[in-house]
This record gives sequence, structure tokens and C-alpha cells, in this order.
Amino acid sequence: MKRKACCALVLLVWLAFEFAVARVYAASAGLTTAKKQSEAAGFIFEDNRAEIIAKAKQQGGKIRVLSSLDPGLFPHMTASFKKKYPFLDATMVEITGVDANERFLLELKAGVVKDFDVVQLSPERYPEYLPYAKRFDILAMAEQGVLGIEPKMVDPKNRTVVSLATVLFVAAYNKNLLPADKVPTTWDGLLRPEFKGRKMMVDIRPIMYSTFAACPDQGMGVEWMVNYAQKIRAQQPVWVRGYSRTLTSMNAGEYALHSGVYYHTVVRLMQKTPQNNLELKFIEPVPATLFEAEMVLNSSRNPHGGLLFLEHQASAEGQKVIDEREPLKASLHSPGSVAAKQLKGKKVCLNSYDTLQQSSGWEKMAIEAFGFPGAELK
Repeated sequence: MKRKACCALVLLVWLAFEFAVARVYAASAGLTTAKKQSEAAGFIFEDNRAEIIAKAKQQGGKIRVLSSLDPGLFPHMTASFKKKYPFLDATMVEITGVDANERFLLELKAGVVKDFDVVQLSPERYPEYLPYAKRFDILAMAEQGVLGIEPKMVDPKNRTVVSLATVLFVAAYNKNLLPADKVPTTWDGLLRPEFKGRKMMVDIRPIMYSTFAACPDQGMGVEWMVNYAQKIRAQQPVWVRGYSRTLTSMNAGEYALHSGVYYHTVVRLMQKTPQNNLELKFIEPVPATLFEAEMVLNSSRNPHGGLLFLEHQASAEGQKVIDEREPLKASLHSPGSVAAKQLKGKKVCLNSYDTLQQSSGWEKMAIEAFGFPGAELK
């Protein structure tokens, strides 16, 4: 009996060993195939993480990042990165606003950008940045486990860009001026007669409307979006620009309803305002758009260090920093993020990589449908 048990144990150990060897072989074969396919398409595929780290050391250890994330999180992101890679120093520099992005893009095209390794892509000019990306096949490296990035966060077509955040849109209202049961539960609800005649605010930068255009599967799409924008115009809203100031005015009792505002901005003000009168409502399908897309520059002096920093921001640790410090803005594709939790079980209109490049044109169509209004709230 003991001999049979011993033989059975030996057999089990041998089978486990053979299975482990087969898995290692399959993983190695997968890496080899992925590398060949990637390089055949003109990409750079690093199949060894240790080599990425070694090259980052050799390239100088200094990394500069141009980011549109909240500068309040910069020291937290760089400190957590430094803890992981003590031999690398990362500096994050803020860029914000359409004008600043336009100037940077002109400098990028002129070939004078030499001191940045990682940069963000402005949503309005997304395609124009792509020729300046280092041709790392981030998608393939993520899929093969060389990089710890959720593959859905990577642009599947261009393969060099990672979206670090997701912006959700909600309706916001002053709970003292508008009872919760009177807040619209559908987008068409904003067209009701009681919201006509300066009864609600509409932002003239129609980022939210590009998500409607990207959503024909939810019964929307481009034609629906344009018609809806025209109907919103007929409601004679208060045209505004920017979320923080308008929400502050709403909290003070100047306005009752905002037709579409960043979820994270509303929550941040609700948490920070001593006398909070604001509430929010998710209206389905919930408009959502990928944000904070970043890439390693082809002109980078430390591209492998930049690749590691980009990975760090997309990691569970980096996404936690974004959710806690931005706040509430980490990618919906990041497991455990606030966006992923909020959208669970809800219908969503997502402006993702396959439609993101059309956003600028769609926003122009929405502005035209609005009648080219000017901001009335300074």
C-alpha cells in the first residue's frame, strides 16, 4: 500500500513539473511570436522587463512628464514611483487649457521639444500627436505581461498611447432650489417646459455631446446629438464655460440645475464646501469619455524610464493615487476604480479610442447647433 502511495505521489509531482514546463514554454513561445509580429509592424517590443529597467538606468535616470492631471497629485505620484524605482527621478509639469496645448503642439511639430519624456495628448488634437510617439508596442507588452498595464487602457489601433482616466458626466442641482424628484431621469427630460427660459446651465464646450455622437448603439449617434443640441438651444439656457465657478454659483443659490458636468468636479466641491447645497444625478446612458491619454515621446532622452513611469500611473497603485487625489477620475478599465464601480450595471455612452479622434469635429457640430453662444457667467 505504501509503495503504491509513493508511486502515486511521484507521478503527481512529475505531472505538475511537466505542466509547469509546458506553461513556461507556452509563455516563451507567446513572447517570441508577439515580438516578431510587433517588430514586423514597425514597433519596439521589449520582451524582458529587467532590460527595460536596465536601459532606464543607462539613459540617465531623469524623467520629465507633461501632465494635465491635478498638480496636487504630482508629489504623491512621483514619490510612489521613486519608492518603486529609487534610481529614477520623475518630475511632473502641469499643462492645462486649450491655448497651452495648442502652443505645445506647435512646438512639437517644430521639433523644439527636447526636455520631455512623457506627454499628454490634447483630446481636441489627438491624431496630430501620434506621429511623435515612441513606437513602443505598449499594447502587446501589456498583453504579454511584460508591462503591468490593463490592455483595455491602451489605444488598440495606435498601440503607443495609454488613457489614465475616465471622465463621467452627471446632472448637478441645488437641492434647496430643485427637489430631487423633479430632476430629470432621462436626457430628454431636460427638454421639459419647466426647464425653459434660463432655468438651467449648459457648458459651451460640448465634450459631453461628443459622447452622445459616439453612441449609436444606445439610440443616439451624430444625428441625434445635433438635433438634441438644437433642442437644448431652444430651451434658452444660461450658457456658461467651466465647471468649478458655475457650480460655486449654483451652490450659492444663483442657479438650480446644470445639464451636464464632470462627476469628479461635483464630488470634489461637495466634499470641500463647508455649506454644501449640491447634489448630483447619473442619467443613463451615462456619458463617459477617455481622458488623460499619455505617450512616450520619440524625442525622449529616457524613453525606457518614461515607459516605466507611464506603466506606474496605469498600475493599481498609480490609479489609486488618481482616484484619491484627482479625485475619482481613474480609468473605468482599472479594476476597483471609482468609475468602474459607478458604471457597474448602468447603460453607458463611452467615447473610446475608436471614436475619440472624431471628438473635435463632433464638438464643432454641437457648437454650431448651439448657435455659437458666448459664455454669460464669468
